[in-house]
Amino acid sequence: MTGHDHEHEHAHTPIASGDEPAAAARVRALEELLVEKGAIRVEDVRQRIDWLVSRSPADGARLVARAWIDPEFKERLLADARSAALELGLDPGPSPVVVALENTATVHHLVVCTLCSCYPKALLGPPPDWYKSLPYRSRAVSDPRGVLAEFGVALADDVELRVVDSTADIRYLVIPRRPAGTEALDEEELSALVTRDSMIGVAHASRVETMSPPAYPPFSS
Repeated sequence: MTGHDHEHEHAHTPIASGDEPAAAARVRALEELLVEKGAIRVEDVRQRIDWLVSRSPADGARLVARAWIDPEFKERLLADARSAALELGLDPGPSPVVVALENTATVHHLVVCTLCSCYPKALLGPPPDWYKSLPYRSRAVSDPRGVLAEFGVALADDVELRVVDSTADIRYLVIPRRPAGTEALDEEELSALVTRDSMIGVAHASRVETMSPPAYPPFSS
């Protein structure tokens, strides 16, 4: 976990979505080679893809909503997110460690995978294209406040910004701050306020959708 907050004078590369054809071609070639060598079966690949596309941010949102209304569950979620997910009957995925991090009035977490696209897919669904892009992966570390500003998130100067780097062994899920004025909402209504982006740390959970477009669209996948 690293903190980043510094002045800088360099050009910004827009964080745009879009696949990388060369990388996709390498993946296909590797898949074909592994199938040819008998290391994997085509059926295994298809089953994995089917599992991945069946996932959505709804499971992560359930964890957050329960944490908002149940302080004891929140403590268990912060201590061991995998166990907390299983407690609600949710699949935390194959990653050995899933860490939940709480955003507060004084601390904000931003998740990135600087090497590739490690991500809690079981709880959040497939990662958005921008999360996998080189501009996001590099600038989330070198200019995290600038990245957040492009997503419409302006942090006060006294808020500590912590950038956390996902790996093959550790995945992160952010518990965003509960929006004000939601005391009367039940757990299901609260979960509807939790978006994928808020669990990555590039957005706040909110009762009101952001009307202004991001600086470099499209961010959504």
